[in-house]
Amino acid sequence: MKNTSRKTLSSFELAPGRKLAGKFEVISKLGNGWEGEVYKVREIKTNIERAAKLFFPHRNIQEKSAKAYAQKLHKLRDCSLLIHYHTQETIIFKKLPLTVLISEYVEGDLLTEFLKNFPGNRLTSYKALHLLYALAKGLEEIHLMKEYHGDLHMDNIIVQRFGLNFNLKLLDLFHWKAPKHENMQDDVVGLIKVFHESMGGSKYYSKHPEIVKHICCGLKRSLILKKFKTISQLRDYLESCEFTN
Repeated sequence: MKNTSRKTLSSFELAPGRKLAGKFEVISKLGNGWEGEVYKVREIKTNIERAAKLFFPHRNIQEKSAKAYAQKLHKLRDCSLLIHYHTQETIIFKKLPLTVLISEYVEGDLLTEFLKNFPGNRLTSYKALHLLYALAKGLEEIHLMKEYHGDLHMDNIIVQRFGLNFNLKLLDLFHWKAPKHENMQDDVVGLIKVFHESMGGSKYYSKHPEIVKHICCGLKRSLILKKFKTISQLRDYLESCEFTN
């Protein structure tokens, strides 16, 4: 009889205090995605906090996803939005071997939590444009290296500091086998969806200034990509546009 748990395992929900590979202790869950879950952990010997990404076995056949993720983080180690990769470990979870990638941990709040500091749990259009610009500049660094993020959403973005500008990090990356150009286009559309959601989503769309509607295009992919074929075009537009509330 085949072991089907590799196909159905879609959550770990590791409790705080759980040891990983005898080297790390779970502090809290940071987020989750298609490939797995990310936890804040403490390196037991040094007391240094790290981030640990655990891969769902059925999303990491023959270690291909974990290897691609680690190599991608290493390749893009100088990109300002990304965390730094450290090492790989293996743990046993419900009798299954799991791959764990250990990376830099950065302080901050997930964007969904950060928005709770604002009236209506949303940004004004002016603040949201600053958020969009910070993300576009950071993603441009990745795209210029012929790579992409592939999994942009509200729970993958960490706000480290906020003042005149946003200081941000992306919690996760994804590796598709689809053509790179299509992946980069997905990043552009995903980024504009985050921009839209940060202002409260469709409930407030009709009240937004024209510049916001010009960028969001009603979230229609074809219209967005006709206007912003690359992330650089979006960044150029944000640097030259005039904002009127």
